[in-house]
Amino acid sequence: MSVVVVVPPELPAVLPAAAWPALRDADAVFAAGDLPEVTRVALDAKPAPSPEELAGLSRVVLVASSRTDPGAAALLAAGAAVVETPVPPLVEATAVMDRLRSPGGCPWDAVQTHDSLRQYLVEETYELLDAIEEGDRAALREELGDVLLQVLFHARVAAEHETDPFDVDVVAGELVAKLVGRHPHVFADADRVATATLQEENWERLKQAEKRRESIVDGVALGQPAVALAGKLGQRSGRAGVPLDLFPAGEDEGSRLFRIAATARRAGVDPEGELRAVAKRFAADVRAAERAAREAGIDPATLEADGWRRFWPA
Repeated sequence: MSVVVVVPPELPAVLPAAAWPALRDADAVFAAGDLPEVTRVALDAKPAPSPEELAGLSRVVLVASSRTDPGAAALLAAGAAVVETPVPPLVEATAVMDRLRSPGGCPWDAVQTHDSLRQYLVEETYELLDAIEEGDRAALREELGDVLLQVLFHARVAAEHETDPFDVDVVAGELVAKLVGRHPHVFADADRVATATLQEENWERLKQAEKRRESIVDGVALGQPAVALAGKLGQRSGRAGVPLDLFPAGEDEGSRLFRIAATARRAGVDPEGELRAVAKRFAADVRAAERAAREAGIDPATLEADGWRRFWPA
């Protein structure tokens, strides 16, 4: 029996394991016209004859990039078996992003830059945070996909840089190296780490040495929300032994807020998350009071202090 082996263009160097017996037993191995040359050469396959001639042969293997290749379609119509490997969704997502960005793709995607995409990265990150806080599993899946889109989009834009291009494979490779290097207790012969706290300390120590940072505050993202920033600075300075009495001592609101956020993070509390939770509860109380006022026939826009107290949820 003849066999059509489908090697998807997203994975030109990956041959399905089930194809090897067919390749070994075939009288001839042909390469379809849509097969990348590098794949044809690696397989030492001959250029395929016409679809009509292929359909009349037996015990041949045609390696193609898709079932829709004319030769593949002719063999399949003649009863040939097909062997193919599904493209992993992550690889497929990268290919889709590449097509959207390439000539003939989407005009909007084509004109985006790292700078123009910043707002979407921030928005999608906060939408993911909301899904986590709400415990909404369906939303969590969707928002994780939207954040992944931002990673793929930025990597695709980066691949077009004139002097320093890199793509998502380079990004992933550097991530693997980082994860392995900062977990020597898992991937090397370092002593086991007993607690998450110790691992966090080891991570920061290894990062400081790896990046050759001169200051304990190097690498702190100064553009993050102010409460999170104050908390991070409090945590970093605490690990270095900076005493609490060196925190900003003024009684202005900014200094007081910094002390609260930084001290909370040193104590293991996420000030950004705690403040968000309180703010969301407050917003829910406002909505509940407005709803109660409407049910009482009162326009919430007319409420004053005593009115708010009357309808405020217990």
